[in-house]
Amino acid sequence: MRIWLFKTEPDAFSLDDLQAAPDGISGWDGVRNYQARNRLRDEVSNGDRVLIYHSSCKVPAIVGEAEVVSDAYPDPSQFIIGGAGEDPRSHPDNPRWYQVDVRYRRHFPEPLSLATIRDYVEFADMELVTRPRLSIQQITDRQYQQILALCGIDEPRGAGGAA
Repeated sequence: MRIWLFKTEPDAFSLDDLQAAPDGISGWDGVRNYQARNRLRDEVSNGDRVLIYHSSCKVPAIVGEAEVVSDAYPDPSQFIIGGAGEDPRSHPDNPRWYQVDVRYRRHFPEPLSLATIRDYVEFADMELVTRPRLSIQQITDRQYQQILALCGIDEPRGAGGAA
């Protein structure tokens, strides 16, 4: 199991939206960066953990957690003519963009702001600090455990949180 951080703009799709989706499951669509696409397609797997990060908002922060519940598959929004995710260079026989399905796990009692993350030397190597524009980021187990602690989650190593 790997741990990822997925960035989203809460005005477009928030953790609350994921929670409200049928069965708390939604496709993570609209990724239009090649490195993020490659990670979704080649590295993100069913069962992986996902930290949800709200970006482009008043207080950017890690706000909760989800779980990947599918392997990658072509993002259908790339084929919707006139749609926000349309890519006229993409074709169903050779799609450019991929998505995975994620299931809501929990909101964190205390969101962890980007400003707070930057205050901790332990996060100096975190992609959110070193490569902040990338929308799909790897999280180490050490970083994950520190994030949980700072967000008020008391969870034994390797244990799953309540859905």
